[in-house]
Amino acid sequence: MKTQTAMHYTHNYLINPANPITVNLIGAGGTGSRMLTELARISHSLIALGHPGLKVSLFDDDVVTKANQGRQLFADAEVGLPKAVALINRTNRFFGTSWKAVTEQFSTANRKSLPNRGRANLYISCVDTARARFDIADFLMSSENSDFERTKSLYWLDIGNSQNTGQAILSTISEIKQPDSKIHRTVPSLPMVTDEFKELLQMQHDNNEPSCSLAEALEKQDLFINSTLASMGASILWKLFREGMTAQRGLFLNLASLHAVPIVVG
Repeated sequence: MKTQTAMHYTHNYLINPANPITVNLIGAGGTGSRMLTELARISHSLIALGHPGLKVSLFDDDVVTKANQGRQLFADAEVGLPKAVALINRTNRFFGTSWKAVTEQFSTANRKSLPNRGRANLYISCVDTARARFDIADFLMSSENSDFERTKSLYWLDIGNSQNTGQAILSTISEIKQPDSKIHRTVPSLPMVTDEFKELLQMQHDNNEPSCSLAEALEKQDLFINSTLASMGASILWKLFREGMTAQRGLFLNLASLHAVPIVVG
């Protein structure tokens, strides 16, 4: 007897929404800045296909420094500006969007001051520390889910990396109703990174001290690790929108050996 392939079917609202899909992008560093561009490309393409597209809020309380230039593609004129503001202004001008910059941290501590109390359909975290990931998980699990589709929390994509390695992992925030299928074994829930890899994250030594120069920054993270992970993470989201299903919910990447290992659903 042939074994059925495990498959997660996308929540229908992502495919047929009445309004643009709301996205909270958390972190505007090396990966977050690249992910913003990938989200703009996704939104532009979805709109061309008759979809309402995306509405993104970018959360980051950091400012642009000289060390950010090159790896994060900030111009001389943007040094000293809030990262979120510089990136959102640039994206809005280029793509004609009206996305929002939020110059404060996304956390449980300031939930009440965040736009829509931090609610969105899709969360993408590009943060440096395990502590920040656990805080995001606490935020998502402790928030009362919205009855309004445009702020109903559905998915969390977490992306993290070291110098040459990294991962992108998609989770469901609550169980997603799956259609009946005779072909696939449907999977309604995808575990959170903070549950599945809890012990590894707890062992992680958090060190997000800022670099003083681009050369020092490149000692911590390779030039192309962030952009590669952002593109591969975005491709997972693109499959959710375009194919309505996915058999892979993430990947582990080793850029030094040019090796990627998919994480399968179920």
